[in-house]
Amino acid sequence: MPRITLNGKPHPLESTTTVAVLLVGLGMEGKPVVVELNGDALLPGDHAITTVADGAAVEIITLSAGG
Repeated sequence: MPRITLNGKPHPLESTTTVAVLLVGLGMEGKPVVVELNGDALLPGDHAITTVADGAAVEIITLSAGG
């Protein structure tokens, strides 16, 4: 089973996937997030075409408004 590091912790994957599918599985679809894959920040338009494979390091930061 593939494994990635998600926000500094081990996280299993059923198979190689895309960032968009990973976000759906985490319940973060449509939420304002910043995603970094192996040290590179991704544009939201690239989530559906960017592969997350075994051994990848993924950081997901949620954005919130405040005042």
